[in-house]
Amino acid sequence: MFLNLSHLSVRYPGAERPAVDGVSLGLEAGDIGVLIGPSGCGKTTLLRAVAGLERANSGQVILSKEVVSSADHHIAAEKRRIGMVFQDYALFPHLNIGRNVGFGIEHLPRAARAARVDEVLTLVGLEGMQARYPHELSGGQQQRVALARALAPEPRLLLLDEPFSNLDVDLRERLAHEVRGILKAAGATALLVTHDQLEAFAIGDVIGVMHEGHLHQWDDAYALYHRPATRFVAEFIGHGVFAPATIAVVNNEVSVHTALGALQDMDECPLPTAYDSGLCDVLLRADDIVHDDHAPVKAQIVRKAFRGSEFLYTLQLASGETVMTHVPSHHNHEVGEWIGIRAEVDHVVTFARGGNDESTPAPGVAVHTEGV
Repeated sequence: MFLNLSHLSVRYPGAERPAVDGVSLGLEAGDIGVLIGPSGCGKTTLLRAVAGLERANSGQVILSKEVVSSADHHIAAEKRRIGMVFQDYALFPHLNIGRNVGFGIEHLPRAARAARVDEVLTLVGLEGMQARYPHELSGGQQQRVALARALAPEPRLLLLDEPFSNLDVDLRERLAHEVRGILKAAGATALLVTHDQLEAFAIGDVIGVMHEGHLHQWDDAYALYHRPATRFVAEFIGHGVFAPATIAVVNNEVSVHTALGALQDMDECPLPTAYDSGLCDVLLRADDIVHDDHAPVKAQIVRKAFRGSEFLYTLQLASGETVMTHVPSHHNHEVGEWIGIRAEVDHVVTFARGGNDESTPAPGVAVHTEGV
């Protein structure tokens, strides 16, 4: 692993609990990692600890096989060869784009510095803009200048702290895809912090979900969505609900019984012995519930949200339980209307009944921290 965090903890003086609590993760060279989670979860503190801006109370940060942080060892930030892109870009308004990008490589001879500035500006799609000033550029262009400046010294690792938060919502996901292409073209290893799931999915090779200082899961986007390791990850990623269910063995086959009927194709289902009396909650994503007028189970629409190509319907069964479903937007049903639904669950994810297992992986689901 190029970047390896081992049981890293950071506690601010006077704080009741650590801001980062025993986090372990690994990032391969050339990969892009993303940390997401609610405000105050510790993701920015973790990024600052990797940068060397916060000291570790315990655990280690290992960069390219070199211990750069531990409880008794701390290499200063300026000696770690780490580049940073901040939330507000931190461009110098009185310097033109060429001098902004060349700011961190002033030790190079003039010709070499100019060549490197040209190279990274071309990489980010801003060739020929050396003489412009930051106020003459759009927010997206300023973000690319900040990225070019961070890449210019050829850092071992690039850190990005909420780099798209100052941009329009419609621009964020598109720019995240573009930045991913730039980082891949540069062969950069990067760790990014965001609170936006779409940004994380667009840019990250591996994504970590944090809550109250803990890393709940470090995995790719597909696994986070379909195989969440904890109840918190299941709630934080995507749309879905937890439905009461009972796991049983019928004719030597495991089945999950819900208010929507018995779920089929239970290859990934835990055995009934995983829970007391087989009682559990099963995660039902909006894409697990299919609108079918001929289905025997009916549900009432209690809320609808238009998403362009689809509606997100919140439905209530006659039993009082709530589910959600995505329906193509030409199926424009009214709130209060009853529609037929059925479950098509490809990935069975279960948790202990009642929601008391927030930080405990579900049976059969692992918290992936490769290389740790």
